Amino acid sequence: MKKLNLRGLRTRTVRPGPVAPGDVLAEAADLHVRLGAREVLSGVDVEARAGEVLALVGPNGAGKSTLLGALAADLPAAGGVVRVHGRPVSDWSAPELALRRAVLPQSASLSFPFPVEDVVRMGRAPWAGRPEEEEDDAAVASAMAATEVTGFAARPFSALSGGERARVALARVLAQRARLLLLDEPTAALDLRHQELVLRVCRERAREGDAVVVVLHDLGLAAAYAHRVVILCAGRAVADGAPAEVFTDRLLSDVYKQPVEVFPHPRTGAVMVAPVRGS
Repeated sequence: MKKLNLRGLRTRTVRPGPVAPGDVLAEAADLHVRLGAREVLSGVDVEARAGEVLALVGPNGAGKSTLLGALAADLPAAGGVVRVHGRPVSDWSAPELALRRAVLPQSASLSFPFPVEDVVRMGRAPWAGRPEEEEDDAAVASAMAATEVTGFAARPFSALSGGERARVALARVLAQRARLLLLDEPTAALDLRHQELVLRVCRERAREGDAVVVVLHDLGLAAAYAHRVVILCAGRAVADGAPAEVFTDRLLSDVYKQPVEVFPHPRTGAVMVAPVRGS
């Protein structure tokens, strides 16, 4: 496979400093975001900490993807502040942000039929011209193995199924090796096996000291893999805490406008969430 030449992307940026468990790598304080005339987020406070998987959950239109976009500095704040690695996002240049946070959008598309390995290698672009560039091959190989896409490394991205594209896009994010991962619905196009795989990868990155923020619709996955969840409803954060603390029948039923039952798994005691269905 031909190695992409990323040397033309050389930039003069400050190398990220060390990260300790519990460090706040991204935060929003009294965040307001407007899209057009509509206020999508209203006074949201949230922190993403090193060593932790934070799940953003809530019904459609609650503001989950908007919050993720604001934490990524892809959407401007109408009020409040967003900080990444302790500094307001406006203080970072785009190349500096790329060293500190990696973003997985909801959908992945490319105009040209790049081979899978080249797509994953694009995640290494922020490190071009730096000593970390020597890690490119190892980072790409590791990311592809973690997402189980090594077997079709030479196939064009455009020839992949939706689920395969989603895993390649995640591999690109992992190869970037930023300490803050912002993932928007990474399990949406995946089968059961690969949904579990992706969330296990999230937990592994957290164990290695990264902060992982992931938008999820599946409350069962959030309960099983997130250290902490923020429940959003109508643009506000209505709960923030461990799944066992904030996933309650009453709150989830109110938020989703659907009767929900929360109960312990009969064998493990883990939190289970299920809709209440009529006979």
